[in-house]
Amino acid sequence: MKTEKSTFGTVDGREVELFTLENDNGMTVKITNYGGIVTDIIIPDKTGARSSIACGFDSLEGYFSEAYKANSPYFGCLVGRYAGRIKDGRFTIDGTNYQLATNDGPNHLHGGIRGYDKRVWDARLVEDAGDAVLALSLLSEDGEEGYPGTVRIAVEYRLTNANELRIRYRAETDKATPITLTNHTYFNLNSFSDKVLDHVVQIRSDRYLVPDETNVPVGEEAAVAGTAADFNAPRRLGDAFRDLPMGFEHYYVFNKPLGALEKVAEITEPSPGRRLEMLTTEPGSLFYTGRYTSDELRREDGTQ
Repeated sequence: MKTEKSTFGTVDGREVELFTLENDNGMTVKITNYGGIVTDIIIPDKTGARSSIACGFDSLEGYFSEAYKANSPYFGCLVGRYAGRIKDGRFTIDGTNYQLATNDGPNHLHGGIRGYDKRVWDARLVEDAGDAVLALSLLSEDGEEGYPGTVRIAVEYRLTNANELRIRYRAETDKATPITLTNHTYFNLNSFSDKVLDHVVQIRSDRYLVPDETNVPVGEEAAVAGTAADFNAPRRLGDAFRDLPMGFEHYYVFNKPLGALEKVAEITEPSPGRRLEMLTTEPGSLFYTGRYTSDELRREDGTQ
């Protein structure tokens, strides 16, 4: 295992660092403490050639470009206090009404105007049980973006020699408040040498959340059976796109007990021989194929 820390820039007068975790198999994960962003994941293919499989930028400036800010794809970041949309930015807890910042039309998205993806986190490298670990922490004050309660958040990125990237989230709050944390990494298993049409996807889910016209869940579930959203059997994405040309932005409810750590999804790309497996304790996840993401957003070498 190897770890490395380097200077990545400054934000609001605070130093931003880039942390590199590398295991004994040549898998490398790069993470910055600005937004907890996974800037890159590099992994060998079936021939042993190492290349990137994650969207991101090689410099901090990429995350502040006008093209990136206009498109707001949230490449690789930690999302919070609440991942997803809240209708009209409003909710009620214990009889008290709260109004959040709105940053997605009439709705609140991914924690608001200055969510956790735009904060500089405290960070430290740790070696634990032979794994390379980056520990991040953040204090989210009462009233931020309209949310009640002060929240202390700890996120751990752990790279193992089994080529696992484990992400563990912990939050403690002094008031009742909505919290749902996630990571927003985009993957292309053929290292951006082509589109994702040949990716084969399997998602263990019989249901998804029904959205309204602004993509906010309405509180109902729909069956995936007989629809383009059914990935219970492995399916090539290019074939699925024929049924749904705009792509996918579906929140799947997994077929598993709440809180159990189980495999819920798998994506394979036959050409380079790469496979991505996802395990989670959470009840569901969004499957998003980048329908709003601009093709102009590229790394310094032109890939992405």
